Parts: sequence; C-alpha cells; structure tokens
Amino acid sequence: MSIFPTKVLLATDGSEDARLANETAVDLAQSTNSELHVITVGGGQPDPAYYLETQVTYEEAYEAVRREAQAILAKQVKQIEELGGRIAATYIKQGDRAQEIVKLSEELGVGLIVMGSRGLGGLKRAFMGSVSDSVVRHAHCPVMIVRR
Repeated sequence: MSIFPTKVLLATDGSEDARLANETAVDLAQSTNSELHVITVGGGQPDPAYYLETQVTYEEAYEAVRREAQAILAKQVKQIEELGGRIAATYIKQGDRAQEIVKLSEELGVGLIVMGSRGLGGLKRAFMGSVSDSVVRHAHCPVMIVRR
C-alpha cells in the first residue's frame, strides 16, 4: 500500500488560475506514477435571461454551455500535453460544479483532487459561493487547492 494516490483528478475551469493547477497535477501524477483524470463542469442550467434576450431556445442555450465546456476542456488538455502530462480520461459534466467534481471523484476512487482557486474575497465568496470550498468540505479524499 502506498501513501501516494493512484488516481489524481484535476478539476479545471479554464481560468488563468487553472494553469498552475494543471502544472501541479501533471507534476504530481508523473512523480507518483498516478493516472491523471481531468474534469470541467459547465454551469447547470442556462440563465433564462440569456435565451430570452438572445431569442434562442433553451435547448440552443444549453448546447452553447456544453460547447463552451468542450472548448475549455480542449484548451486544458492541450496545456497538459504541452507540459508532458498523460491523461487517462477526460470528463465534461453539467450541473453544480462542486457536486459534480465530488461525485466523479467518488466514482473513480481518486486519491487526490487538484484544483485552482480564484481567491475570491469574503464578500464575493458569500454571494457567489466557492467551488473549491465546497469540494474541500464534501470530498472523500484529500483536496489540493493551488493558488498563485
């Protein structure tokens, strides 16, 4: 039995802060010979105001959210590969970001979740919530929050 994880889940949102988390996850996976899994989660439901204002259907708005998540994931995969990382699998989920990250980590039996943090201040966090805070509170395994 090893103290190192055999599977690492990198949760990424495509932000600039995610770059450091990508680097950290690649380094950890390589140094511990762990599988690297990557997830990005699109928002749950499209904002009704969006599809009312733009005259698109709900289905079109939902598909736009999914395409955006696919583009984010493709960009992150490219960055990881440029860093020399090998990805075991990628995942795109829709819904509550923290819940989907925790759920996938449990399904995969990962030993570590790695994610970036935008470092929101207390007031913004109170109004917007914090994905990283929620993942830390609910994950069954250690969570590494990478900050600049």
